[in-house]
Amino acid sequence: MSEEEGQGRRYPQNLQGVLQLAVDVGSAAEGPQPLAPMSEERKAWLRDALSEIGKGQMDEVEQMKLCLKILLREEPSDQDREDEDEEDERETALETISELCENLDNARDLMTLGGLELCVSRYLCHEQSGLRWRAAALIASCSQNMPQVQLYLLDIGTLPKLLQMADADPHPTVRVKALYAVSCLVREQDAGLQAFLSLDGFSVLMRGMQSENEKLRIKAAFLLLNLLTSHPEQRVAVISMGMVQQLVSVLRTAHSPFHEHVLGALCCLVEDCPQGLKDCREAALGLHELLKERAKELQGKEEYEEELDLCERLRTMCFTGQQAESNGMDR
Repeated sequence: MSEEEGQGRRYPQNLQGVLQLAVDVGSAAEGPQPLAPMSEERKAWLRDALSEIGKGQMDEVEQMKLCLKILLREEPSDQDREDEDEEDERETALETISELCENLDNARDLMTLGGLELCVSRYLCHEQSGLRWRAAALIASCSQNMPQVQLYLLDIGTLPKLLQMADADPHPTVRVKALYAVSCLVREQDAGLQAFLSLDGFSVLMRGMQSENEKLRIKAAFLLLNLLTSHPEQRVAVISMGMVQQLVSVLRTAHSPFHEHVLGALCCLVEDCPQGLKDCREAALGLHELLKERAKELQGKEEYEEELDLCERLRTMCFTGQQAESNGMDR
């Protein structure tokens, strides 16, 4: 028996220790010797460690409750606003809850505690932009990959507010965070997508790509590409909105990394879609020349290799076949 076996190995009494114990037990099980029964000392250690982890989880819920108390306070009157401490406390409370809700269990608990309803009803429309964008960021944090939370947020009317913020809020950070929250509610969520369509969400994305806010343009183009890739059945409706013409117009602006997403979206609208192909081939659009110029501009730049591939792919899909058809007609 080794010295370690005789004395019993000491593990840190936290989650890392529990994981290490699991690894060691697993390693022992794979060996040629049968796994020995767990000693009473190790059983006691494991019970204590799990108890501490449970307390930590409860502590996180208590932290959220304390933050909610701050957020539930009555709004101070103008006379009471001698400094910015009150706003700072609320901002810190929202940030703390956002961090805690990266744990999916905490996101569910926040929903049960009424925190999400408070966030939507009071803070998405708050007069302070710092509170508005932090509320949107909290919604995004809670709703990522969480169908139960997504459906709850959709049921309480969150999406219309977020789309309005993304479209028209005067503060650029609010618009970016709101669109990110929209993305978390509609990607891989059928109910979210249907609500998005009923609220003319694609028009919001179109305007977002045309804004002067670079981060907003990136998020709008990325979400458009994601939705067209995941839901090709939406292409006809998007094309009927004049999306091809709008995307080409966006490509004509000063070159930006988000143009890669725009080219990807155009490829989606062309592939197996006759109307999209027809729109791209419109001579008045000048897309063929634009793609040739853009390919020349990107040639030899390693950081734009994927964008160049999309540029060449779109040009091949749209115009290689057209040239062959024209040659056949000439003969």
